[in-house]
Amino acid sequence: MDASSSFVLEARDLEQRINGPSGPLDILRGISLAVQAGETVAILGASGSGKSTLLGLLAGLDAPSAGEVRLLGQTISELDEDGRAALRAGRVGFVFQSFQLLPALTAMENTLLPLELNPAHAQESQETLNHWASQALERVGLGERSAHYPHQLSGGEQQRVAIARAIVDHPAVLFADEPTGNLDGRTGHRIIELLFSLARHPDSDGPATALVLVTHDPELAGQCDRIISIQDGVLE
Repeated sequence: MDASSSFVLEARDLEQRINGPSGPLDILRGISLAVQAGETVAILGASGSGKSTLLGLLAGLDAPSAGEVRLLGQTISELDEDGRAALRAGRVGFVFQSFQLLPALTAMENTLLPLELNPAHAQESQETLNHWASQALERVGLGERSAHYPHQLSGGEQQRVAIARAIVDHPAVLFADEPTGNLDGRTGHRIIELLFSLARHPDSDGPATALVLVTHDPELAGQCDRIISIQDGVLE
C-alpha cells in the first residue's frame, strides 16, 4: 500500500483464524478493501458472517492472523497498543453493539471521555469540553438525560449515548456496529440521518467523516455510497 494514498482506510488480504474444538476455524479469508474520506460504506451480511470481526480489525481493536490494515496513513501492525490508541484519539469513533459505556459515569461523562483523553484538547477549558459534549447529546436527543447513569437509561438511550461519544470529536473515520439495532424505527431513522450527515455535511473545519457501518439491514445498507457483502468470511 502506498503511503501517499488518499484513502483513510485500506485493508489487504486480511485473514482471521481461531482455534476451535475441531481445529482451526477461518473467520475471514482474503479480505481487501479501501475507503475514502467522506465515503459511506456498509458491510452487509447475516449473523455469523464475520462482519463484526472485520470491523474490529479495520479499527485496530484486534490483530489479524494475516494481512495488513492502514488507518489514516499508518500501518496498524507497526504500532504498539499505545501507538494504536494515539492514532485513534480524536480521529476514530466506534459505536459498539454492546454500547461499552462506563457504568460509574453519567451520560455526559461518558460522552466527554474522547475529548478528555485526546492530547489535542489539553489546553481547552472544561467548560468548552462540556459544551461540545452537551452538543453531541443534544444531537442524539438526550440533552435532558445528561446527568443520568447508564442503568437509568433504556437500551436505546444507552445506544444513543454511545453514538454521542463516537461523534463528539468529529472523527475522520467512524465505525458503527449495528448502530440502530436497539432503537425504535423513528429514533433509528433520526440517528441514521445524523451519521450520514457527518459524511455529507460535516460541521467542523476538518474533512468529512468516512462512515463504515455493519448491518444486516439491506434498506440501511442501500443508503450508503457502497455496499460490501460478506458471507462465510469472504467478500462477495
